[in-house]
Amino acid sequence: MGGSVSSPAATVTAEAHVGSASPPSGCPMHQARKESSPPSECPMHQSPPPTAASAGPAHQQRAYEFVECPMKAADRQSDIDPSNMMPPPNQQPATDQPFPLPVNRQESTIPRAETEKNWVYPSEQMFWNAMLRKGWRWKEDALSPQDMTNIIKIHNQNNEQAWYEILKWEALHAGECPCGPSLKRFGGKAKELSPRARIRHWMGYELPFDRHDWIVDRCGKEVRYVIDYYEGDLDKNTYEFSILDVRPAFDSIEAVWDRMKVAWWRWTS
Repeated sequence: MGGSVSSPAATVTAEAHVGSASPPSGCPMHQARKESSPPSECPMHQSPPPTAASAGPAHQQRAYEFVECPMKAADRQSDIDPSNMMPPPNQQPATDQPFPLPVNRQESTIPRAETEKNWVYPSEQMFWNAMLRKGWRWKEDALSPQDMTNIIKIHNQNNEQAWYEILKWEALHAGECPCGPSLKRFGGKAKELSPRARIRHWMGYELPFDRHDWIVDRCGKEVRYVIDYYEGDLDKNTYEFSILDVRPAFDSIEAVWDRMKVAWWRWTS
């Protein structure tokens, strides 16, 4: 986990499965089950409004409305905002977009901190719009709809791999957090090389093509993880592409000790 960057990706298996096994609650497959329960308007079923700390990114608030239901694959009524009968802005096609893109989203296996839900991945339409905001120009790449589908699958698998590696580190603290960790927030830092990536580059190794910092909630304690993404060979069966170097940041004596222990175990195994 803290050694060579080639080992994390090699340990990721089919256990990093993306998506939930059951349809979302808005799916018609659940309607018969709901008939015997109190209506959703019942005060007993009302959840308290999220606080500023627990609300999370805006795009996660209605995320589950876009998790595709098997029986409603072509029905996008759930994509409409009742207040204005329009899709959310980040789900609307760009002005010069050459082809329509799906707006359905996939649930991850990554628990979202301070909620009982998991994080939900962006749709192909959201990903397209996000790339445009970052200065990407599609006409220079001539992407096809299938290319966008593959990009989303690679993106989602990268995140599943990263979480799987974080869980390995967090296993060192299972005693203090028996319920397991959750992801609180994250951020991309592609232009900020980590000290480790910089040292590796001085030694003649390639630079990572991306970097993320993930803040994990370990039963009330925030722990920062640094993830460097190196280019690998695409596995067309699993969509694993990146070689990940995942480790806790040197933010505390505890993190330093964890990395020393793991380095020693690797050296002696």
